[in-house]
Amino acid sequence: MTAALRPWHRYPGMEAGIDEAGRGCLAGPVTAAAVILPADFELEGLNDSKKLSAKKREQLRQKIEEQALAWAVAMVDNHRIDEMNILRATWAAMHQAVNKLRKEPRLLLVDGRNFLPYKKIPFLCIIKGDSKYASIAAASILAKTYRDRYMKEIHREYPVYGWEVNKGYPTASHRQAIRRHGTTPYHRMTFRLLDDQQKIAFPGVDE
Repeated sequence: MTAALRPWHRYPGMEAGIDEAGRGCLAGPVTAAAVILPADFELEGLNDSKKLSAKKREQLRQKIEEQALAWAVAMVDNHRIDEMNILRATWAAMHQAVNKLRKEPRLLLVDGRNFLPYKKIPFLCIIKGDSKYASIAAASILAKTYRDRYMKEIHREYPVYGWEVNKGYPTASHRQAIRRHGTTPYHRMTFRLLDDQQKIAFPGVDE
């Protein structure tokens, strides 16, 4: 485990690290994970998922799932994101992940600046928490790997958008595909899909 990561904050073996993936994407769900690690947990190479290769994330995911006391992943799809807004949808995914844990934590360590309280469980928001606490780093890896897997699956339905590579993020090629082919049922219609926000056509629908 990376030396800079703290194994726990206050309650060894009873804290859940929470993180999300996909918040800034133009398509697909926002995904959250919650992970409770044992007090003596050690995992070489554990770090913020953004600093790891896809191969390394997948290797660590398997070990996290094997060694964690409890873990869960939850997704909120693009339709609910459009209904709720991305911040509330992110909190909803985090709440679902916590609710799916097989044991209730005494403390939630949440990556980021804010959080909506859940089940009266005490929580601590930690900016860049995925590079500070092992449980949050573990959650970031699970959220990222599960979301990436999902985006690769829906890429088969709509291959022109390059989701197997860009995972729904607002890359130039993704936006160009939207401009050429219109949107899909997986796009977030309340997001800025094109830089100039010109009218977007839906596949199969006459303008």
